Amino acid sequence: MEFWEGERCEYCNGLIVEKKVNLSRKVKGKYVLIENVPAGVCKGCGTRYYAANVLKTIEETIRGRRKAKREVLVPVYSL
Repeated sequence: MEFWEGERCEYCNGLIVEKKVNLSRKVKGKYVLIENVPAGVCKGCGTRYYAANVLKTIEETIRGRRKAKREVLVPVYSL
């Protein structure tokens, strides 16, 4: 049984399914990308839900308690 099985979205009542998502955040002026984050994603509106243990791991990652697997150079354009 999956964690999100049978759960419904609080916004549109759509079915929530488990997926791996990418999460990007700006932390202290730098962008951080966290890959393969387990999340419940609404099939109707796309709202994401995270379990408490996943949120704790995300917080530890953003605070620098976990080492990055790799770094990438990102081009920046301005219009």
